Amino acid sequence: MQDQAPRQRGRFSESKKDHPMAGFILKRLLQAVFVVLAVTLIVSFAIRLSGDPAIMLMGGGNVTEQDLQNIRQALGLERPFFVQYLDFLEGMITGDFGKSFMGGTPVSMLIANALPATLLLAFTSLIVSIVLSVPLGVYAAVNRGRWPDQMIRILSLVGLSFPNFWLAIMMVLLFSIVLGLLPPSGMEGPESFVMPALTMAIILTATNVRLVRTSMLETLSQQYIMVARSKGLRDRVVLYKHALRNSAIPLVTYIGLQFGGLIGGIVIIERVFNWPGMGTLAFDAISNRDYPVLQGTITVLALFIVLINLLVDIAYGLIDPRIRTE
Repeated sequence: MQDQAPRQRGRFSESKKDHPMAGFILKRLLQAVFVVLAVTLIVSFAIRLSGDPAIMLMGGGNVTEQDLQNIRQALGLERPFFVQYLDFLEGMITGDFGKSFMGGTPVSMLIANALPATLLLAFTSLIVSIVLSVPLGVYAAVNRGRWPDQMIRILSLVGLSFPNFWLAIMMVLLFSIVLGLLPPSGMEGPESFVMPALTMAIILTATNVRLVRTSMLETLSQQYIMVARSKGLRDRVVLYKHALRNSAIPLVTYIGLQFGGLIGGIVIIERVFNWPGMGTLAFDAISNRDYPVLQGTITVLALFIVLINLLVDIAYGLIDPRIRTE
């Protein structure tokens, strides 16, 4: 019996060593669950500080306290906060976020209609930003100190200086009002994607170019790059197969973090371009004090942000095995 215990512990430790990625993913999943619970609790509490939805539903006028009390009771707002929150969590597990206070439409239906537009806009902006920033950052690093590097750095600094709402308004003025090339608002077709996606991509690209340039400069100074060049490898192979792969670690991490900021910034962009997405849905819910809609919207957005960050952590562990073993 005494000999079996060490063997079992040995097998357990060996299995952990053989599957470091499984433990790495499990740890991140547990952290993700905690984050989602914390976000839903904070949002559920904070929205109740914004005011009484019963007053919004009555629309002013001669309203008695008994009328307001009846509406609160019909909406289930008379129950203690934690009872309402536990009911929300129970419904969240099954995908039922309740019904909107304004019209009684199921929140899941509203989210299903708005979510594709937001995700399509967000991922389009990210893809455009990556396509632009990676070659520009690499080109600037290769030409360090020369005029292409100076020009790219100046343009990236200018892009960082633009507030997203101001840039969105300037896009509408230039391409819709002055030139008449693109629709000013709405989601009418492929051309409707150009201005909102480009507005967000410009700001993202300005940051990513500087990050790629800095990371590439650090990587190009490493000894193994010099060894690869001394072996006679072509510059393109050295840059994109060796240098860029090692420089991608901070970029992958930052892009994942950008997605959270992208979702937050999308609210303003969607309002300017009247984009029928989650940002518009959340903004209207705040204005109407529509608790179920706002709770459902923020919860779904939080789930996507946590999922993206989880995928970034996994990708980070795959690119650099030292991360998951540590």
